[in-house]
Amino acid sequence: MNDVLQQYRLAASPIPQTMLAWELYGSGFEKLGKGNRPAEIPVPRPGPGELLARVDACGLCFSDVKIINLGGEHPRLSGRDLATRPVIPGHEAALTIVEIGRDLTGSFKVGDRFIVQADITYKGRGLAFGYALPGALAQYVPIGREILHGDDGCYLLPTRPSTGYAEAALAEPWACVEASYRAVYRTALKANGIALFLGAPHRAASYEISAGMDAASHPHQVLLHNSLGPTVAADLAAKARAAGAVVAECRGPVRRLPERYADGAAFDDVVVLGTPDKGAATAAAACLAKGGILNIVATDAIGDQVAVDVGRVHYEATYYVGTTGTDIAEAYRQVRPSGSELSAGGAALFLGAGGPMGKMHVQRALEMEDGPAVVVATDIDADRLAGVEQRFRATARRRGAKLVCLNPATMSDEAFSDALNRTTRGRGFDDICTLVPSAELIGQAADWLGPRAVMNIFAGIALGTMAELDLSRVYRQGARFVGTSGSAIADLQYTLKKTEGGNLSPNGSVAAIGGINAVKEGLRAVAEGRFPGKIVIYPQIADLELAALPRLRKSAPDVADGLDSGATWSKTAEEALLSRHVAARGGA
Repeated sequence: MNDVLQQYRLAASPIPQTMLAWELYGSGFEKLGKGNRPAEIPVPRPGPGELLARVDACGLCFSDVKIINLGGEHPRLSGRDLATRPVIPGHEAALTIVEIGRDLTGSFKVGDRFIVQADITYKGRGLAFGYALPGALAQYVPIGREILHGDDGCYLLPTRPSTGYAEAALAEPWACVEASYRAVYRTALKANGIALFLGAPHRAASYEISAGMDAASHPHQVLLHNSLGPTVAADLAAKARAAGAVVAECRGPVRRLPERYADGAAFDDVVVLGTPDKGAATAAAACLAKGGILNIVATDAIGDQVAVDVGRVHYEATYYVGTTGTDIAEAYRQVRPSGSELSAGGAALFLGAGGPMGKMHVQRALEMEDGPAVVVATDIDADRLAGVEQRFRATARRRGAKLVCLNPATMSDEAFSDALNRTTRGRGFDDICTLVPSAELIGQAADWLGPRAVMNIFAGIALGTMAELDLSRVYRQGARFVGTSGSAIADLQYTLKKTEGGNLSPNGSVAAIGGINAVKEGLRAVAEGRFPGKIVIYPQIADLELAALPRLRKSAPDVADGLDSGATWSKTAEEALLSRHVAARGGA
C-alpha cells in the first residue's frame, strides 16, 4: 500500500468546506440533483454527541430508485415536502469517521471504519438511513443520535481496517439475502396472543394440543367458532381453560370475526380443523395478524387453488403450517432442521436469477459447503442468464454441484416443465426462490415444490397481491412459504463476519463502478436492469465515469490488472483505483 493510500485510510487529510451530494427535491429522476449534477453543499459539522463520516463506497439499490419514483409519497418519507426538505438516498455504505463531537471522543477515533444497519428505529419511529436520515450518495454524512442511540442500540457496525470498501458496503444487500435463510418462525401457538379455531368438513372427532396450551405458555384468548361443532368445541374449551386462557364462542362470517370479537385486531393464530374449501381458506388467511400463522389440520386435499396474499408473506411474515395428524401442535414444528436454509444436497431453483440479487442467491448456494447438489437458474434475458453461466460454472465445478441455466422465454411451457422434471428426476425442488415480483410466477412455481420443500418469496411484492397456491401441500407434504424484507442488525453482523472470515465474497457481486458524478446514470442503469450485478459508487472520486468491469481493461488497465481472474472486483483492484484518483487530487 502506497503512502497516499495509507493517508487516505487514516483519514489524515483536512475536511473540505463543501461536498457533492445527490439531493432529491421531489419525485422523478429530473428532481435528483441539479441539472444532472450533484449539488455542492456545505459539509455538515458534528454537534457534541455526533460524528462526521466520509463515504468511501456506496452500492446502488433498486430501493433507491423507488425513493426517486415516489418522492415524498414513499412510505418511509411520510409525505415529506422534498422541495423544501430534500433527502439524500443511499443506504449500502462503507464509512470512515473523520470528525468526532466532543462528547464522543472517548468512544470513537478518527479513522474508525463502519457499515450501517439502515433500518433504524429511534424512540419508536422508523427513520432509515438514506431515507428520512441523510444517506451515502454524498461525500460526507452526519451520524447523529438516531444512529448512535437507536432503539436497538448503535446501528454502526465496525469493520476491520483490512476489509475492502466495496465488500463492506455490499454487506448490507448481502445481509438481506442471508436474512431470508435465517428466518425463524414460531413453533407453537403464540403465548398471550389471540387464537381462533374454525371447523371444516372431514374433521376428526377429537384433537390434542401437546404444546402451546398449558400453564407455562398459552394464548391469552381462545375463540371457538360454531363451525367446530359442540363436541370438538367443548373439548378445546376445556383444554384452553385448564391452561388459563380466556375462552369465548363466536359465530358468523369469518372475515368479520376480528371486528366482532377482537376489537378489530387480527388473530395471531387461525387453526382450521378439517378440510376447508377455497373460500374458507382465503377468509381464514385474511384474518391473520402480522406474523400470524394459519394452521390447517386435515387429511384430504382442498381440491382447488387458494388465493394467498403473498405480499404479506414477504413483508409481514404471515406463515402457513399444517399436519395430517390430530395433534394441533405438531403442525408448528419445523419441517426440516435448518428451518428456511437451503437443503443440503438438494435441488434449488432460482427464478429471475440474472439480476444483482439473483446472482447473490446463486453465488451463495454454490459457495455453501453443504449447499444444494443441483442449482437451476432461470431468466428471460439471454445476456443476463449467460452472465450467470459464465460467472458461476467454475464455482459449481469446484464444489461438485450441477448448475443448469434455463431461459423460459426461448422454450415452450411444456419444454420448460420437462427440463425442470428431468433436472429433479420428477421429485420436485427442495427449495425455490422467487426473484421476480410476479404473483402468477409464484403460483406456477409452487407446483414444482417437492416434499418438505421451502419457497422463499424474496422479491418485494405489494401487499394485497394474491397468488393462487395449493395450500394442501402445506399439511400433506410439509411445504412452507417464507418471506423476509430487509435485515436486522444480527443479520448484518453475521454477513460481515462471513465476509471478514473469508466465507463470503461480496465483491463477486460487483458489475460496474463509478464516481459521485455518475450516480444518476448508475441509478438509471439499475432501473433499466442494464448490468447483471451491483453498481458501486466511490463518492470521493468525482469524475470516474460509470464503467462495467470489462471496460476497465481499456480505460484503466492498472485497475483491470487487479481484478480476480481478470473479471471479478477485488481489494487489489480497489486499491489501484483509489491510489490513482486519490493521488491525482493530492491525497485529499
